[in-house]
Amino acid sequence: MTISGVIDTPISSTVSSAASTVAKDSVEADQDKFMKLLVTQLKNQDPLNPMDNAAMTSQLAQLSTVTGINKVNATLESLRTDQAAAQSLTATNLIGKGVLVAGKGIELSSSTDSSGKTTSSSVFGVDLASAAESVTISIQDSSGATVRTLSLKSPDVGTYPITWDGKTDAGGKAADGNYSFTVKAVSGGKTLSDATALQLASVASVSTGSGGVKLNTSLGQFTMSQVKEVL
Repeated sequence: MTISGVIDTPISSTVSSAASTVAKDSVEADQDKFMKLLVTQLKNQDPLNPMDNAAMTSQLAQLSTVTGINKVNATLESLRTDQAAAQSLTATNLIGKGVLVAGKGIELSSSTDSSGKTTSSSVFGVDLASAAESVTISIQDSSGATVRTLSLKSPDVGTYPITWDGKTDAGGKAADGNYSFTVKAVSGGKTLSDATALQLASVASVSTGSGGVKLNTSLGQFTMSQVKEVL
């Protein structure tokens, strides 16, 4: 289903309650089956060769073990359900916000303030899995020509949002529209392979289902784990 507004019903409590009820019923059902089998065995045992105490104790111990395992499984399932419900609620808070996800696109747009001044800006980012001595960002137009080169000096591990003001290396202003960019991170004279280009996406809605929680954005669907930063 798609969640596009405020949720009135507390999902986490509703889902958790249902999961707990199912888990409890499952454990009790297993206990009932075991006891029925044991009672049937006692009723039909040979009076001249009845079950000894050791065998009885062993079967009761098995019942305790099976019950314990079922309770652990039920607890883990309840925790998993609670986590999924909490993730759904967290995801709805991202509706209407921008997120940085893997991608190399840039959309440059202009805006006019109250004084009539027009400015251009675009937000994108870089994610570094390891520290680098330098990071070079090259922005290209639709023809593949580089219009602006930006750099980061000695960045540490982490995600770095970057704002481009629309200016070109020649000092002019780039036209509004779609651009792309590449990232080159260098350390010890070697190019790092774990530098990821990040593109800005706007979250429109949230979907939940068998595939987990998904953010529906202007660039497509993404999981929460694919979001590097929320803007």
